[in-house]
Amino acid sequence: MKKRKLGWTDLELTTIGLGTWAIGGGGWEWGWGPQDDEESIATIRRALELGVNWIDTAPIYGFGRSERIVSKAIAGLREKPIIATKCGLIWDERKKVSNCLKGDSIRAEVERSLERLGVDVIDLYQIHQPIPDEDIEEAWGTLAELVREGKIRYAGVSNFNVEQLERIKSIHPIASVQPPYNMLIREIEEELLEFCAEKKIGVITYSPMERGLLTGKFTKDRVKNLPEDDHRRKDPMFQEPELSVHLKLVERLRPIAERNGRTLAQLAIAWVLRRPEVTAAIVGARHPYQIEETIVAGDWELSEEDIVAIDEMLEKHQEELLSVGKSK
Repeated sequence: MKKRKLGWTDLELTTIGLGTWAIGGGGWEWGWGPQDDEESIATIRRALELGVNWIDTAPIYGFGRSERIVSKAIAGLREKPIIATKCGLIWDERKKVSNCLKGDSIRAEVERSLERLGVDVIDLYQIHQPIPDEDIEEAWGTLAELVREGKIRYAGVSNFNVEQLERIKSIHPIASVQPPYNMLIREIEEELLEFCAEKKIGVITYSPMERGLLTGKFTKDRVKNLPEDDHRRKDPMFQEPELSVHLKLVERLRPIAERNGRTLAQLAIAWVLRRPEVTAAIVGARHPYQIEETIVAGDWELSEEDIVAIDEMLEKHQEELLSVGKSK
């Protein structure tokens, strides 16, 4: 699989990295429903066998469960993958989640992540969300200290906008930014991608398949039958009137995937990777067969003809969203 350099750093990432949000399972606000840990470990190991060289996780994914599973999956490997994790989302004994970017809290978080992951240093440590906004400078200063102390190799951020990046860049170099990006969520095209290219900041996008919605495997009945603790049940994108509009787009995209001998999931990922500013895409998987399918997209370069056709479909999709009172 192709590799791209992460901004100004010396990290070379495969264009697809394994996302472990869903591996955290259910039982929390943003969970994905029940998940078997042995299946998760098999999925991670299969991704590494297929050439994926980095894994993205976070403490909040299953209240530490995802990080612990990653640790088990990579235990004993001679060549360890690049590990990216996050800070800033904490929970109490009742599993109530809150945002905290205070320095002492982040220091406690990094120690717990190091222990759960079973590593001596975290390759890429990211602020999960810029909340509270007034504390991002303190948080970023703390990450700078952790780099100097050797706890983390590089510091990055997730879900930051350009104005927030401007505020912190003089404190310490920003290795990467992690925003959502897919055919349905395109806000980063407005200014973030250009800014990152100019400043040599890596861009690691998440949710290229919009949590499965762009894979062609979702129907209205499947949404209705999602587990009660799957957060997508409550998301407007998975409810009417939006759901029908999104599913209509997926059906329009299907012929493009088919004429290229590819799947819709592969098409969605390749579309994200068409942008030269994007270093890599985080692709989630809960079962080995899922990463076996999606990894192929890491080397697929869309033709200009297909890109133009998709752009036209996305314009029509936007018009239809507006007609039902929604806009993305």
